[in-house]
Amino acid sequence: MTAPTDSRDSGGGQNGQNSRDGRVALLDAAPERPAHRDPNVLRWLGAYTSSVLGDNVYYIALSWAAVRAGTPAQAGIVMTVGALPRAVLMLGGGVVADRLGPRRVVIGSDAVRCAVVLAVAAVLFLTGPRLWTLALLALVFGTVDAVFLPAVGALPARITGRTQLGRVHGMRGVANRCAGVVGAPLGGFAVAAGGASAAFTVAGLLIAVSAPLLVSLRMRALSGEDTAAERAATPWQDLRAGLRHIRRHRVLGPLMLAVALGDLGFVGPLNVGLALLADRRGWGAEGMGWVLAGFGAGAGLASLLLAVRGRVPRAGLVTGATVIGGSVAIAALALVPGLAAAVAVALAVGLLAGLSGALCGALLQTQTAPAYLGRVTAVSSLVSLGLAPLSMPFTAGAADAWGLGPVFAVSAAVCALGGVVVLVAPGLRRAELPG
Repeated sequence: MTAPTDSRDSGGGQNGQNSRDGRVALLDAAPERPAHRDPNVLRWLGAYTSSVLGDNVYYIALSWAAVRAGTPAQAGIVMTVGALPRAVLMLGGGVVADRLGPRRVVIGSDAVRCAVVLAVAAVLFLTGPRLWTLALLALVFGTVDAVFLPAVGALPARITGRTQLGRVHGMRGVANRCAGVVGAPLGGFAVAAGGASAAFTVAGLLIAVSAPLLVSLRMRALSGEDTAAERAATPWQDLRAGLRHIRRHRVLGPLMLAVALGDLGFVGPLNVGLALLADRRGWGAEGMGWVLAGFGAGAGLASLLLAVRGRVPRAGLVTGATVIGGSVAIAALALVPGLAAAVAVALAVGLLAGLSGALCGALLQTQTAPAYLGRVTAVSSLVSLGLAPLSMPFTAGAADAWGLGPVFAVSAAVCALGGVVVLVAPGLRRAELPG
């Protein structure tokens, strides 16, 4: 289980001098300031938003440059080159984040990502897009992401109190949605104005903005009970300790299974399945965009709800119910004939799936001992970014063989199993967010 709340939130240790995160200015033990009014959290939010916005512009630039430099198949290989190291090295990245401290790792990985993106921007400006250059960029970026993502997940527990972690996770969800809405057109405008080189430059500068904000963060030191978990002799022992922490935890173990089932049932229909549905219904790319916009709006509202309220009573029970409700909405999406109805159903999917996803993330943050957060986040990210996308080719093949209705129904059933896991696991069903 986690360390005692009072020792963790008051900083613990000898004035933070033994923290693994470099220079630490301890937050005192006074009543916690609401996250949306905490300058420390707002600096983190600005750094995170800028970095994610840069990521969105980067992916637009990379995909455009790869298509211009080679065939569609070669462009697909370039994108895969970036995804593979992220999946293969993610668990190791969680160990690094917990051993070195999340702020140090996030600053270092952002510095590397910024440098390599700006270097490639200069190369492309001088020579034009070449596949080997883009593949090398994707490889380095994906490798650094394997360390960056777990560290990002471990950072919130070091900058605010435990009762504010739900609100912080909601704020993070809102930032993700805003970055997605702004990043794609910004990347497209940069490509149109100056080509891939200009877009990579914009991406690198946006990532660079996060560095001074991260350096200025005040960090909470871990209590002695938390730091003791970091003292394994080898990285391999650290990794095993993190996996054991998940397996033995009455909330985290079933939560990871629920997340895996939910993502496996969700990713296929909302990616490949939606594209096929829009094509067969005659909605076209514009119609697909409206459906995705409905989903994005719903998910953004769900994150905003958590950011404003800070907690949802009976969080575990609500998570299970919203997973099952979102699964029903996913199945219904294949049955509606009109675009307007599909947008409305997608809005419901976004609200329900967005709320369940936000609550899962908040429960992960609050139930995990801070010393394990990098490793636990790595496992969660591996499930979502590494395993769940494997369902997409199966979705496409099954749709050709049996039609979209059965595929959406089976996917929804798999997703609903995640909700069932939440409801039948007593520890998870009764889990509450601190408040």
